[in-house]
Amino acid sequence: MPSPKHQKLKLEALRRKSVEEFKGSMKIPVVVLLDNVRSMHNVGSVFRTSDAFSIQKIYLCGITPRPPHREIQKTALGATESVNWEYAPSIFETIDKLKEENYVIIGIEQVTNSVMLENYQVFPEQKYALIFGNEVEGISEEILSKIDVFVEIPQSGTKHSLNISVCAGIVLWEWFSKMSG
Repeated sequence: MPSPKHQKLKLEALRRKSVEEFKGSMKIPVVVLLDNVRSMHNVGSVFRTSDAFSIQKIYLCGITPRPPHREIQKTALGATESVNWEYAPSIFETIDKLKEENYVIIGIEQVTNSVMLENYQVFPEQKYALIFGNEVEGISEEILSKIDVFVEIPQSGTKHSLNISVCAGIVLWEWFSKMSG
């Protein structure tokens, strides 16, 4: 039996925005680039998380699957309709375009001289492009030199890797909380 002081909220109590309201609402100045992500479930999860944290846009690069697809929809739960997205066959051209638009290009990757996530200073007036790589290979070696800063999630277990959807959830929450707080 539920505790009288804690009850689950009904959908109407959550005051969720409609797709139209979401599209017209303020977003944090963050775009996500998915670099050759293979799993449709991961893509759908990143859409859903991007909706939750008011991300401006997702770029689906290289072999990354794109909507509409039933397997993406399973985890996106409609976020492919609310979050702006674009297919970008070349991540190189996309990075160049975003640099011209004054985005700081952030690679979420374990590399030498990466900055731990909690230590990276986020400025609310700055625009950021966050790159998440392939489930096995990470961010493509060919684009490492185009990236301004690498940010890493600290880990202390035996695996030292996270599923991309989990990684994106952690990183996007961190950016959202720092930019809207």
